[in-house]
Amino acid sequence: MDEARGAALPSLPRRQSAVFWRHLNKLRWVTLSVVLAMLVLLPFLHLYQTYVAAHAYDLLLPAEKRLYDAMELLTAPFVNDPAEDLDAIKGTTWSATFWNLRLSDPLAAVGQMAAGLGLHWPFIVTALIPIAVTAVFGRIFCGWICPATLLYELNSNFAAWLRWAGLDLGNRRFDLRLKYAVLALGLVLSAATGIVLVATIYPPAIIGREIYYVIALSGFGAGTTFFLATMLFDLLVARRGFCRYLCPGGALYALLGRYRLVRIHRIVESCNDCAKCNVVCEFGLDPMADGFGQECNNCTACIAICPTDALTFTLRPTDIAAQGPGHLGRKHRREPEAEHGGTVP
Repeated sequence: MDEARGAALPSLPRRQSAVFWRHLNKLRWVTLSVVLAMLVLLPFLHLYQTYVAAHAYDLLLPAEKRLYDAMELLTAPFVNDPAEDLDAIKGTTWSATFWNLRLSDPLAAVGQMAAGLGLHWPFIVTALIPIAVTAVFGRIFCGWICPATLLYELNSNFAAWLRWAGLDLGNRRFDLRLKYAVLALGLVLSAATGIVLVATIYPPAIIGREIYYVIALSGFGAGTTFFLATMLFDLLVARRGFCRYLCPGGALYALLGRYRLVRIHRIVESCNDCAKCNVVCEFGLDPMADGFGQECNNCTACIAICPTDALTFTLRPTDIAAQGPGHLGRKHRREPEAEHGGTVP
């Protein structure tokens, strides 16, 4: 049995690959932090650009002059004419421009189509790259780019601390199809009113707007209250409940990434059935039983937590069927005993 167990362990190249995949979750947190930092920085750059274009430095308030000086120091090595050059980067995660490359959230394009009852191809084209990326990597926007994800995961960590302190928090489960109904209803109402209503309940769009309101307009809108309500929902009712059950963008990305090519795969020979992957999955999936499905956002948290490096990436349009107990787990080792009526050392 010891020899068989040793044979099931990953080879050295596989181990090296697993170490690389483990660190992807750290890279994901860095990416999420950079995206949120950019959403904070862009309104400041917009204000600075406005001050420069107006040639109004002498008329600025002391706080505005400090902002001007700080942004000038930050941007001087990269731009010659801030009034023009800073237009290279504009927007939020809803719709943005990067050096003449215009990108939009697919939900922005679908919502605009519904509200306008027509096709505006220049805008639709801006969503093609995110759609193509989703077709390959699945809900990667939800796991790697969405600024709400960083805040929601910090909220989940806070919830874990509260549970450790003895508080009984909600962990209810609802039908995952609920968010698809929210998406459909939002698009129908957008078509009926001519307003892109899905944007009013979509966390990435809300965060981009509210950060701009706070920095550029010295206030905030109703979106802040709504977003805080979603965090309370996650905390008191269902773990990551808004993303799992109510987010219209999550619904659209799940549909687009249903047959993604890059997906997480369990190496059953290396699995010991410890269930740590199931515990850490914020979307309530079942990696230990090969249950990923279209809800998985390839966040790699399960890969990072696996003690035997039994989770990796594979290229295939569907999940592998359930493979049964992990070969390093007790249940698998008991099977020969049950079959032969003996004991396994």
